[in-house]
Amino acid sequence: MRKKWALFTSMMALVFILAGCEPLLVLDPKGPQAERQANDILLSIGIMSVIVIVVMVILAYILIKYRASKLPDDYEPPHIHGNKWVEIVCVGVPILIVAYLSFVSVKSNYIVESTPEGYENQEPLVVYASSSDWKWHFSYPEEGIETVNYLYIPTNRPLEFKLYSYGPITSFWIPQLGGQKYAMSDMVTTLHLAADEAGEYMGRNANFSGKGFAENTFNVTAMSQADFDEWVDEVHQTAEPITESQFEKLLEPGHLGQMTFTGTHLEFSPAPEHAHNEVSEDAEENQEHSNHENHTEVETDHSGH
Repeated sequence: MRKKWALFTSMMALVFILAGCEPLLVLDPKGPQAERQANDILLSIGIMSVIVIVVMVILAYILIKYRASKLPDDYEPPHIHGNKWVEIVCVGVPILIVAYLSFVSVKSNYIVESTPEGYENQEPLVVYASSSDWKWHFSYPEEGIETVNYLYIPTNRPLEFKLYSYGPITSFWIPQLGGQKYAMSDMVTTLHLAADEAGEYMGRNANFSGKGFAENTFNVTAMSQADFDEWVDEVHQTAEPITESQFEKLLEPGHLGQMTFTGTHLEFSPAPEHAHNEVSEDAEENQEHSNHENHTEVETDHSGH
């Protein structure tokens, strides 16, 4: 009896503790991309819940109906060589579920990889988000501003993040605005987001990148376009310009607080947006040069004969 009361008390304490937890950020969307992904998550949870409930009901029915105490002692189960309807259900239902979830996933992937719905006709705010051990650098090329470990964005305007890294692969993630996307050292990936509501949001690196990974976070503040413009003007009046030597120091491994500069590091350390194209062009030139040399050698051999 004491064990039962101890177990009951522990379960009730756990329920009360979990009741005080904050809601999952991914299920509290503040933008169209995050809302789409939250709906997909809830849809998946709902389908899985129905499957679990149906299976448990069938299991309980079979355990009760065919329990040993209900059957006579001389009972022998019938020899059945299969049932086509049972087989159709057991095979067909999973196929339909997987096909439906695949359709939803592919459709959602195309939606979240493009400009947020309802913002197609607006000019996006372009932000270059680069990571280093273990901090985030945000460059606003059009505004001529750079921040470290914090991000200011306007609401009701599309956001276009250009992601890359000055170190290992990281993952840019603002749970309430959208899903994560990788930032790599030799290429730029693009992430489209938007914020429908003003507020404070949490952002972080969602990919393990060394001992300082846990603190590799940044703060996001969404505000009206007017407030954002005022912040831009204030930064130009108060912040110091960023220099190449100062930026090199910022790239050194370690943790920093929030910092603000005028200008961006893109002027002297541009994003690797054309790295692959340049490599491909160089490879093509080398190939053409090699082909030309081989052709010349063949002509020389023929003239020798």
